[in-house]
Amino acid sequence: MLDFRSWSAREYINAALIAGLALVPVYAAATGNTFVMTLLTRALIYAIAALSLNLILGYAGLVSFGHAMFIGIGAYAVGIMAFHGNANGFLQLPMAVLVSGFLALVVGALSLRTRGVYFIMITLAFAQMVYFAGVGLEYYGADDGMPLKRRSTLGPISLTDRTQLYLVCLSVLLLALAGMARIVNSRFGMVIRGAKSNETRMLALGFPVFRYRLTAFVISGALCGLAGGLMANQAAFVSPAMMNWVQSGDLIVMIVIGGIRSLMGPVHGALAFIVLEHVLSSWTENWQLIFG
Repeated sequence: MLDFRSWSAREYINAALIAGLALVPVYAAATGNTFVMTLLTRALIYAIAALSLNLILGYAGLVSFGHAMFIGIGAYAVGIMAFHGNANGFLQLPMAVLVSGFLALVVGALSLRTRGVYFIMITLAFAQMVYFAGVGLEYYGADDGMPLKRRSTLGPISLTDRTQLYLVCLSVLLLALAGMARIVNSRFGMVIRGAKSNETRMLALGFPVFRYRLTAFVISGALCGLAGGLMANQAAFVSPAMMNWVQSGDLIVMIVIGGIRSLMGPVHGALAFIVLEHVLSSWTENWQLIFG
C-alpha cells in the first residue's frame, strides 16, 4: 500500500503530471480542442526517445550525438512496411525495435571502444552515415521523404484515431518508465553507474564494463527505435530529417532541461521543450534565440 505521507514534493509533482497527461483526452473531448492532444502526443514520443538516451547519458555517462538515427530507423521500419502494404502494428513496432537494436549493437560495439569527445564524434559520424543512406533511398522518397500510406493497427486499436494514438503513446511511456526504473536500480544499473564514476575500480572488481555498457546502448537504441515507429504514425510521414544531428541535440537539451540522472527528467524536459517550441515559434521564426 502506498504511503503518500512519505512522498517528497517531487513525487507529488510527478504524480500530478502523469494524472494530468491521462486526463488530456477527457479535456479534448469536452472542449473539442484536439490540437492540445496532438501537440502532447508529439511530446510523449520525444519523452520516450529522451528517456532512452538518458539511460546512457545520465546513468552511464556516454554522450551520444547520434541518437536520432535510431528514431529514423524505427520510423523507416514502420514506413517501409506500410509502403509494401503491411500495417500490422504488432509486426511493425517490434520490427522497429529489432532493427534499431541491431544497429545499436553494431554502432555500440565500435563506438564504445572510444571515450569522451571521440565517442561523441564517432556516434555523430555513424548518425550522418545513416542519414545520408536515407537520403539515397530514391525508391522511398529520398530527401523528400514519403507519406505513411496507412497508420498502424494494433488489433482493434487504430493509430489513425488521435485519442487512441495518444493513449498508446502514454501507455508506452509509462511502461518505459517502469522498465527504466527497474533497470537503473538493478544490479545491472548499479554497474553502469559505478563504471561512470570509476571504471578502473569496476574492472578491478571483475565486472566486464564493456559488455554492460554495450547492453545499455542496445536497450537505449531499441527503445528509441520504438519512439521512431510511433513518430512515423503521429506525423504520417517519414523522412531522413528525423535522423538529422539537430534532432540528437534536441534530445540532449530535453534531458538537460528536465534533469540528468532523473527518471522523470526526460519527460519534464520533453514537455517543456515541445510546448515552448510551439509557443515561441508562433511569435517568431527565430524562436531558438529566445529559447537559448
